[in-house]
Amino acid sequence: MSANLSTPRIRAPRSARAGEVVEIRTLMEHPMETGLRHEGGRIVPRDMLTGMRVRMNGEDVLEAKFRNGTAANPFHVFFLRIERASDLEFTWTDEAGRVARATHRISLA
Repeated sequence: MSANLSTPRIRAPRSARAGEVVEIRTLMEHPMETGLRHEGGRIVPRDMLTGMRVRMNGEDVLEAKFRNGTAANPFHVFFLRIERASDLEFTWTDEAGRVARATHRISLA
């Protein structure tokens, strides 16, 4: 288990027209080890993300809970309607309490 979570990657437009629906893509590099896999005769320790939260202008717009079936390096695509200039806050947490954060600003075109 590493001491820190990796830096998340966010792909989103820098600007949008009022009322436009935009695509947001996120990638979090993480092994998502369940603690059930063996390597070299030893069990690989459990190391799982527990969730992701996205806030837009301080309000929750997406919350995902991860379980054992979540693949390594979780990749998520979702859509948001932009009505005004918006600040997006992304937060990932893991079972050890570690947190990774990212932000992105979408201005009005």
